[in-house]
Amino acid sequence: MAGKSGTLEVRHRRNMRILIVTVLVLAVAVAAVVVAVQVSRNSEDARVAPAPELVDPQPRVVPLASDAPLPGGVAAALGPAVADPALGAFTGSVRDALTGDVLWSAGESTPMTPASTTKVLTAAAALLTLPADQRLETKVVAGTQPGQIVLVAAGDPTLTSLPVGQTGYYPGAAHLSDLVDQVRASGTDVQSVAVDASIYGGPNMATGWFPEDIGAGYITPTEPVMIDGGRADPRVDESPRSATPALDAGKALASALGLDPAAVTAAAAPVDATAVATVRSAPLRDRLRQMMEHSDNVLAEAVGREVAVSRGKPVTFDGAASAVVGALSDAGFDMTGVVLHDTSGLSVDDRVTARALDDVLTAAAGNGDPRLRALLDYLPVAGSTGSLSDRYASGNRVGAGWVRAKTGTLSEASGLAGYVVDQDGRALTFALLSNGRPPEVSRPALDTVAATLRTCGCP
Repeated sequence: MAGKSGTLEVRHRRNMRILIVTVLVLAVAVAAVVVAVQVSRNSEDARVAPAPELVDPQPRVVPLASDAPLPGGVAAALGPAVADPALGAFTGSVRDALTGDVLWSAGESTPMTPASTTKVLTAAAALLTLPADQRLETKVVAGTQPGQIVLVAAGDPTLTSLPVGQTGYYPGAAHLSDLVDQVRASGTDVQSVAVDASIYGGPNMATGWFPEDIGAGYITPTEPVMIDGGRADPRVDESPRSATPALDAGKALASALGLDPAAVTAAAAPVDATAVATVRSAPLRDRLRQMMEHSDNVLAEAVGREVAVSRGKPVTFDGAASAVVGALSDAGFDMTGVVLHDTSGLSVDDRVTARALDDVLTAAAGNGDPRLRALLDYLPVAGSTGSLSDRYASGNRVGAGWVRAKTGTLSEASGLAGYVVDQDGRALTFALLSNGRPPEVSRPALDTVAATLRTCGCP
């Protein structure tokens, strides 16, 4: 044991000597570096290394070439796809975006049930009529009764019940808690809450809507103030909706202020009443993107009424529909055959032609009114975003990332309207409308038609 212990001690001393020598060597090396750096800094011969050459990253986003081959033979390439009986009663139009030339069409002037492709018209009318940064102000003002405050609706359905710092279904939406904080900060002795929804008129359910769609989460009665679009769950798209969204907004405000929500009533705000609290919606450009990407019916009806206000029309379903059609007609689009009962496309009684949809898209993608260009950016991307995120995601992925289009879906109507870049780098616009088939049958067939435009290679 003693011998072993002695051996360990000798090794320990040797290790200590090695460690000391190593530290001294390192110290000398560091000192040499410091001296060298100091000499270099003080030297008149010091030079700065040249900047590296710029790197040109690939791939990159570049504009389409104006001299890409003009497609031909599109009709022949589409033949098998458009003959699919899964399309039912089918109409459509395909154009070259740059020239506006019709490359293929079938029944393009026939009015069809458009479903949510109607939102292409609503968005276009808004872009032509309203400033992109327009915001809606929801206010709380003093009422006519002592201690009464009135929630004055301005047409914003996106006010969220979530606290500041949390995002509900609508990014950038105003927060109810912000209104509450402002009311409290004002020192107002609040004893009751009322809701003024008088900015909207007429019925709150459109012709061709079904009451069961409220519980299914597709729509809520169109009223000028809502919490999270009337959703029961502020983060879920097709959450069941409220049947009384404006009154429920007032109840939410009352509850947050510690008042009995059952006592909330409808009442007109005093003329020129001073605002106690004010919040603002996201700008129109953001609300249009949300409307188009996720095919939000509630937002589409609200935007339609903004167009109605700007054009001096009644703020009703009929007024909004008339304003949208009128704005497009005044911009030179042929709206013959277009009959709208809403501005979302949820009504089974709406009628739109493929020609009208393709006219608008071609103007946006080609040499039309530059105000419409933003419409292209609002369209969902196949296999990636919004209502196209789960299409082209498996199986036929040819159109994934290339097809950008507004979808439309009702129980026996489907549509797809947008644009695609073909293999030669040419942008083609299209509007495809299918009636008389359930969506699970017609949508794959529509996707095949659009994918064929990507792959046909028809110089």
